[in-house]
Amino acid sequence: MRTSRLSRETARIVDATATSSTANPLRRSLRGFQHNDGSADASNDTPRPSSNGSDLSTPPSSPLSDASSGYNEAASPGKRKRRTRRTSAIKKEIETQPARRRTSRKAPKLEEEEYDDDEEVNESKSKLKKGKRQPAKRITGPNGNIKVEPPAHWEQMYSITAEMRKRVLAPVDTMGCESLAEESRSPLDRRLQTLIALMLSSQTKDTVTAVAMKNLQENLPGGFNLQGLLTVEPEELNRLIAKVGFHNNKTSYIKQVAPTLRDQFGGDIPDTIEGLVSLKGVGPKMAYLTMSAAWGRDEGIGVDVHVHRITNLWGWHKTANPEQTRAELESWLPKDKWHDINHLLVGFGQTICLPVGRKCGDCELSTGLCPSAVKSNPVKKRVKKIEVGLGDDEGVKKEELKIEKDDVGIKVEADLEEQGEVEIYTVAGTPSADVKTERDE
Repeated sequence: MRTSRLSRETARIVDATATSSTANPLRRSLRGFQHNDGSADASNDTPRPSSNGSDLSTPPSSPLSDASSGYNEAASPGKRKRRTRRTSAIKKEIETQPARRRTSRKAPKLEEEEYDDDEEVNESKSKLKKGKRQPAKRITGPNGNIKVEPPAHWEQMYSITAEMRKRVLAPVDTMGCESLAEESRSPLDRRLQTLIALMLSSQTKDTVTAVAMKNLQENLPGGFNLQGLLTVEPEELNRLIAKVGFHNNKTSYIKQVAPTLRDQFGGDIPDTIEGLVSLKGVGPKMAYLTMSAAWGRDEGIGVDVHVHRITNLWGWHKTANPEQTRAELESWLPKDKWHDINHLLVGFGQTICLPVGRKCGDCELSTGLCPSAVKSNPVKKRVKKIEVGLGDDEGVKKEELKIEKDDVGIKVEADLEEQGEVEIYTVAGTPSADVKTERDE
């Protein structure tokens, strides 16, 4: 009788997979392990006599062994129908095997959880998380009054920042303008020194401002007081503050302020914001900081580049300049924090939230509070050479500008012969020419 194609294929599969119990004791042992849950009796290769007295062991039944025995019983030509059952059994055995392979593929995930190093890496990657930008909101009441609702989580952010500041010493903590006046001097002289320190600090590092103030305290004729500023020659004053940024302009401002204080304010500094901003070279930021540090009155928030930049990064508001930032903050920030917020954020901006290359990985606000947190913040650095005119018929001189830029800010540093050590911060995308002068500060 001719054998069908299906029968021939089935026979070939069975010949390749099924063997007699006497030909391969190892396979029989493995089958016994599989079907007897790995017990010692099932894994023993020693043949046992069967109950019918045969010296051959009877292997445990399995789909594969049933298929093999079924094929042997169907060797005679008259039992073709059983081949359908044999084919079904073989297909069933083959179909069940992929399930075991899929189960094994899940193992690596379980193994990865056992390694501490992997947990640390995952924890480090998941640490940085952007918060949601939730600025202050103006709500109009039924009677038309406008109430400002503070930004979400602002108290938590303020408190965490204050705790971080306690752990890291910033330049402003030891060389800030509030701490540079001589303690041995009279209150009148200390107020004057505080005002001058703030005038010198514009676009200048705290360390450089501190050195300039020390030069004035040690070298002004008669000491650092109003009479000393009136007496000193402009050239000598310019030499004493030569390292601060734009020292030529600041020398001119100080020499104009001194007689104004003598003639219009009784030899003292003004005790009002209007009086302070009327002085040459004094802007709103300096005025509010002077009122707070010299007179002990918090009539407004002194917003410098750090306060303006960081509060915008935090999403508290979206403002274009420090004056807009001051108005926004004063609309909702409790007045008892008006004095401290400048010192807090200046130090934070000097140590962690840098103008360029901020250290979000070290900041505790980057776990879901700060909307500007980034996992990496590459800084691009370059040196640009510029030509500076030296005057009529004196030609030009080439100076170097050190420029650093990241995703949000640009910092320009230069040690210029005519302008001193200049440090300028601006927002990325803003031309350097648009940076404000001391008067605008």
